[in-house]
Amino acid sequence: MDRFESIRAFVKVVDHSGFAAAARTMSMSRSAANKHVIALEDRLGVQLLTRTTRKVTPTDTGYAFYERCLAILGDLESAELAAGQLQQEARGTLKVSAPMTFGTMHLSRLIADFMGRYPELRIELTLSDHLTDPVADGADLTVRITEPPGPANLVSHQIVEGKLALCASPDYVAGHGAPQHPNDLPGRGCLHYGNLAAGNVWRLTGPDGEHTIRVRGALCSNNGEVLRDAALAGRGIAMLPTFIIGADLQTGRLISLLPDYAPPQLAIYVLYPRNRHLSAKIRLFTEFMQERFAGRPYWDLVE
Repeated sequence: MDRFESIRAFVKVVDHSGFAAAARTMSMSRSAANKHVIALEDRLGVQLLTRTTRKVTPTDTGYAFYERCLAILGDLESAELAAGQLQQEARGTLKVSAPMTFGTMHLSRLIADFMGRYPELRIELTLSDHLTDPVADGADLTVRITEPPGPANLVSHQIVEGKLALCASPDYVAGHGAPQHPNDLPGRGCLHYGNLAAGNVWRLTGPDGEHTIRVRGALCSNNGEVLRDAALAGRGIAMLPTFIIGADLQTGRLISLLPDYAPPQLAIYVLYPRNRHLSAKIRLFTEFMQERFAGRPYWDLVE
């Protein structure tokens, strides 16, 4: 059996925690993928995988071998890219996965501009607020707004720090008054994110320390634009990323509340499989995002 093909099959099995999913990504049968891994184990004289009816996981030796295989495949891809003179060119298809609101508000315009700069590159953009596995999802590059995960098979690259802001409309403040302390929030109608179990738990840090507040939800939604629209309509107080409400803060349609108390910080990351770190299309797209968003992004012109 081809040794590199066996290594690729082994890496795919670890990435997908099973033979069936790995085989599908390689367009081979499950039994063929299994034979490749068995051939590796026989050649090395060690057990690389622990197999159960529900899941396949690497042994300690298998995991160490997996990390070395990632490096080997990365070097092989680098050599192939160099041979094909693709290091400075963007060709083929780039599959990008991103959160819904950030994608529609900011990434869509960036991608249109990116396509203008690299017209030979085809983009497949998938928007979803569900937390997916970038490897199993098949994306070349995933945009996340969070703290970076740390799987060994992923590279995380921070594009820009983000901000959350506590806000309400001028009409809401005129009718209900502005909260003076985080402890005032539980008695207010608040608009909170619903895609997380603790979406109604807000943390604010100020001169008297950190406060963890469980707010009473007047509206719960898994979409930030829905919460923004409700805040603009005067329906309550929201804690939202400034990439959603930055323009509203700049024009005064929304007012920042409790300025002495800071919400947790966010960050915008790109994630991609480690064995694709030298891909020209991923490198160029990452650099393009940095060019557009790094430093103080346009949505944060108001503190």
